Amino acid sequence: MSLIIVRHGHWLYADSVEMQVDGVGLDYDWWYESASGAGILERDRQPMESGIHGLIYYARFKRAGENSEPTWLDSDGCTTPEDAMIAAEAKTPTPITWN
Repeated sequence: MSLIIVRHGHWLYADSVEMQVDGVGLDYDWWYESASGAGILERDRQPMESGIHGLIYYARFKRAGENSEPTWLDSDGCTTPEDAMIAAEAKTPTPITWN
């Protein structure tokens, strides 16, 4: 299980404080595994299938820039990095500048 930062960006909080954001890819369904580990997995729920390059993509704010796990993710899983970027942009009050 490995975490890959596929895109990194920043946005402005209160139009003055630079905040970090990542688009990350994982080779497993993070939300499924988290619920399973906590013993709260819904009956009959299946893990999300991988997207392109065999990864599931997520937006991440809290631990942006960190390459290690455990981590925390801030979006549902997406099948493409672009969809994860769209999910991130829906959560910020100002545009994200992606590197």
